[in-house]
Amino acid sequence: MASSEKTRILILGGGFAGLHAAMHLDDTLARDPETEITLVNRDNFFLFTPMLHEVAASDLDLTNIVNPVRKLLKRINFFAGEVESINLERRVVTVSHGFDHHHHDIPYDHVVIGLGSITNFFKLPGLEQRALTMKSLGDAIHLRNRLIAHLEEADTECCADVRRPLLTFVVAGGGFAGVETIAGINDFVREAVGFYANLREDMLRVVLVHPGKVILPELGETLGRYTEKKLAGRGVEILVNTRVTGVTETGVQLSTGEEIESKALIWTAGTSPNPVIDCLPCAKEHGRLKVDETLRLPDWPGVWALGDCALVPDRKTGQYHPPTAQHALREGKTLARNLIATVRGGDLKPFSFSTIGQLAAIGRRTGVANILGINFSGFIAWWMWRTIYLSKLPRFEKKLRVALDWTLDLLFTKDLVQFQTFRAPTISHMDDAETIPSSRPASASLKAVS
Repeated sequence: MASSEKTRILILGGGFAGLHAAMHLDDTLARDPETEITLVNRDNFFLFTPMLHEVAASDLDLTNIVNPVRKLLKRINFFAGEVESINLERRVVTVSHGFDHHHHDIPYDHVVIGLGSITNFFKLPGLEQRALTMKSLGDAIHLRNRLIAHLEEADTECCADVRRPLLTFVVAGGGFAGVETIAGINDFVREAVGFYANLREDMLRVVLVHPGKVILPELGETLGRYTEKKLAGRGVEILVNTRVTGVTETGVQLSTGEEIESKALIWTAGTSPNPVIDCLPCAKEHGRLKVDETLRLPDWPGVWALGDCALVPDRKTGQYHPPTAQHALREGKTLARNLIATVRGGDLKPFSFSTIGQLAAIGRRTGVANILGINFSGFIAWWMWRTIYLSKLPRFEKKLRVALDWTLDLLFTKDLVQFQTFRAPTISHMDDAETIPSSRPASASLKAVS
C-alpha cells in the first residue's frame, strides 16, 4: 500500500494512450520520491495493434508486435489485473487479478482513465456466439488457427460435401481494420491452398461486407475505389451498402436478404467504450467520457481520461478528436505534462493535434495512404506504411525482429503452423510388474549394444 505522504497516481489501461502517458511520466515525475505511479493493465504487455492483421496472416511472429510493460517502464509500478470499478467519490479503483480473481482496492490522488474500447456486436443474433474478432493478440492467433483448421478440414475426403462453407470467409466492416484483415487473410489462404492436395484456389470465396457506399471512407472515395479494384482483382468480393444482420450455423445473413454459406465471420464493424465507465457519474456521450481540452473531467479534480474511451474537444473544428493511435499517443504525452504541472505547479496546456495522415496495407506489397492531404497508392504507400509503423514500434529489439520477419517473408512462403495451447496427452494407471522396465543404467545398455 502506498504511503499517505506520497502523491498516488493510477493509470488505467496500457494501450497507446495510457502507455505513452506512463512512458513520459517514467522519465519525469516518476523520478520524484514523493510520487508513486502505478499502471494497471489486463495484459503484461503493450500490443502494437496496427500490425495485428499481419500476425493473423502469418506475416509476423506473434511475439514481435508485443512489448513487455516491465521492460518499457523502469520507475513506474505495474499491476497486472482487470479494472472492475472506479469509485470517484472515495477515490478508489477496484481491480481483480490472480488465478482466483481476488479483488484489491487501490486508492489514488490522480487517476488516468485510458481503458480503450471493446468489440460491440449490437445485439445481432448469433454474433456473440459465432463471430471472430480482431481486437487482441489472442484474437489474431485464434483467427490464424481457425483459417488453418478450415483448410485442414476441407482437405479431407469426408468433408467434400461441406467444403464450400469451410472455404468461404466473410469480413464485416470496410474500415481500416476490416480492409487490412481481409487483405491479409486473402493472401494467406490463397498461398496456403497450394499445399493441400484436394483443394484449389477457385474453391475459395472471400467476401467483404460494408454498410457504406465505398470502403475505407476515412481515406476518401478515390483511394476507396482504388482499394476495391485491387482487392477485387485478387478474388475478394466486395458488398457495399450491405450489413450483416445475423449469423447461424449455416451461414451469414445480410440486409439484402441473402445468406452466405460460411463457417467463418470476422467482425470488425463496431466498437464501444469499455463498460467499466458506464457507471461513472460524469458527463458522457455515446458512452465516452467528455473531458475538457486539458484532458480533465470537469467537476472531478484529479480525474483524467484519454484515448478511445474519451471525447476530447478539438477547438479548431468545434468537434472531437478522432480515436486513432496517432492521437492517442500524443494525448498521452499532453496528459503527462499537464499532470506534472498539476503536481508541481504550472500552467496546463490544451491538447491540440491535426491528423498528419492515414495509411492502410491492402496486401501483396500494396497500400493506400493520405499524407498531409496528398494521396499515395501502390508500392510506395505500402513502403510508407511499413516504414512509419516500424518507426512507431517501441524498442529497438522489436523493430529489428519485425524487420527480419518482413525480410524473410520476401524469401519464403507463409507458415501453416497452428499455435495450439492444448497440453500434451497424458496417462495415469498402474503398470503390471512385468511391464516395468529394468533399472539398469543407460551406460550398461550401451555396452551391451556395442
